[in-house]
Amino acid sequence: MAEENQNPETAPAVEETSTAQAAAPKNYKSASQENPEKFLEEFNWHNYEEGIDPIDDDKLSEFEKLVAENFVDTLDDEVVEGTVINITDRDAIIDINAKSEGVISLNEFRYNPDLKVGDKVEVLIDVREDATGQLVLSHRKARVIKAWDRVNKAHEEGTIVTGFVKARTKGGMIVDVFGIEAFLPGSQIDVKPIRDYDAYVNKTMEFKVVKINQEFKNVVVSHKALIEADIEEQKKEIIGQLEKGQVLEGTVKNITSYGVFVDLGGVDGLVHITDLSWSRINHPNEIVDLDQKLNVVILDFDEDKTRIQLGLKQLKKHPWDALSETLSIGDKVKGKVVVIADYGAFVEVEEGVEGLIHVSEMSWSTHLRSAQDFVNVGDEVEAQILTMDRDERKMSLGIKQLSQDPWTDITTKYPVGSRHAGIVRNFTNFGVFVELEEGIDGLIYISDLSWTKKIKHPSEFTNIGDKLEVVVLELDVDGRKLSLGHKQTEENPWDKYEDDFAVGTKHTGVIGDVVDKGATIEFNEDIVAFVPGRHLEKEDGSKLGKGDSAEFQIIEFNKDFKRVVASHTSLFREEEAKIVKQAAKKAADSAAASAPTLGDANDALAALKKKMEKGGN
Repeated sequence: MAEENQNPETAPAVEETSTAQAAAPKNYKSASQENPEKFLEEFNWHNYEEGIDPIDDDKLSEFEKLVAENFVDTLDDEVVEGTVINITDRDAIIDINAKSEGVISLNEFRYNPDLKVGDKVEVLIDVREDATGQLVLSHRKARVIKAWDRVNKAHEEGTIVTGFVKARTKGGMIVDVFGIEAFLPGSQIDVKPIRDYDAYVNKTMEFKVVKINQEFKNVVVSHKALIEADIEEQKKEIIGQLEKGQVLEGTVKNITSYGVFVDLGGVDGLVHITDLSWSRINHPNEIVDLDQKLNVVILDFDEDKTRIQLGLKQLKKHPWDALSETLSIGDKVKGKVVVIADYGAFVEVEEGVEGLIHVSEMSWSTHLRSAQDFVNVGDEVEAQILTMDRDERKMSLGIKQLSQDPWTDITTKYPVGSRHAGIVRNFTNFGVFVELEEGIDGLIYISDLSWTKKIKHPSEFTNIGDKLEVVVLELDVDGRKLSLGHKQTEENPWDKYEDDFAVGTKHTGVIGDVVDKGATIEFNEDIVAFVPGRHLEKEDGSKLGKGDSAEFQIIEFNKDFKRVVASHTSLFREEEAKIVKQAAKKAADSAAASAPTLGDANDALAALKKKMEKGGN
């Protein structure tokens, strides 16, 4: 019957339409799909029978009205609002006023465990029709779209958002804002340093969106930004009320090697390490702890830079002002060594009161040494007050004054001519300093080191730390000087050589070095004689050369200058022999003239006695 009632005029058109649809690709859209309203408006129901009775105009108008009011365009990626009409074990059934209800997995509502029938939720059409013809919706995608809209709006308008701190990550925290994971840098959590990040996890806080990367969908939030503006206003208010000398309560915010930062309630001040204690300290943590509450005094501040200089020690009376009035020069004090320098050591005799012991006041020794040779930091020492200036708050101390000055009885212990053993302490170009005991030093001139050796520098003869036998040659009590001699501990070998190598005596020797004006002969380890060139001539007219052995005659001997001159030629030539005789006579006359008489001996003894008596006084 349907075939019989079919309108032959419309049949080809229907068939043509069906064929075109079959041949069209999957993304083909019919006229009714492209513009449903227009299709409904232009559709001729009277020509569309196919076994269906014609529809009345009233019913058609009512149908068009219902479609206009309830039709949902599922082609647009818009977020629409739906109503929960049923909840199963796995899904939530959502009505969005489409031709069928949508389904959303309950996993998308894990953040909302209180979801119930009747709740309004935002959804996005995920699949218009699945294999079973079901409308599939997504609440998660709708939330993300709406969340980005909200985050962007908050960023543009600078509004405050609420977020949940989910977890700690490298450099900061992960915060859930409108369902989006945002990053909270550690430096943006608070205005003060954060020591326990874990304390913020699982907390709900207010934030400000400070940065959005649209390309990578990254969001950065800050809690610090919310309070900085208030703090700046608070700082200006506090700064405006500050006065030097004002005492405020604060909290230790940070400790560094150079000082302590104190939070005064929105504005920070610095207590320099030198203003923490009147005593010397190595690090501020010896005095204060983090988060400790303490009173501080305002020393200075800069209104432009909002820098405040604080003091802690100034709240106590200066130790010098509290120092006993009875303490004076000459008193003995005990203290602890707090600082050592090359020139001396600082000793704290009372908290905040220090005295300097100069290295020269540590020992009676005249050899200037380093303070480290006598004391160490932390040593407890006893000293005597040498000077004290209460106005300048300075004090000098001495250790050596607690023992007797070794020069007090110097003439008794070290009279002239006495023999002692000493330690070589120092060299100079002209001699050697020898320490006889702590505080007693003497000088040995180079000329008094050896009778026979020619010494250019003391290091050729001895070493620092060597022990030397010495004889006291001179003593100056007022000038605190001792003149010592080493060679005087032995007999002068030249006294014997004066007889052994007298002018005219003959000796056998070997020519050593030959120079332009003559040659040298080493008769023993002390006597090196010089032979002038013309006195090297042998009897046959030839000259002696290096290594030649021959007999020589002494033609000159000078004990003071240690000079010996010899001649080979004088042994066989009369002229040179005459020279030797004249030299011998001259030497004898000189010896006779210098020989002391009995009166001279008495005068010498009297002078020596007078000198010794003067030294003893």
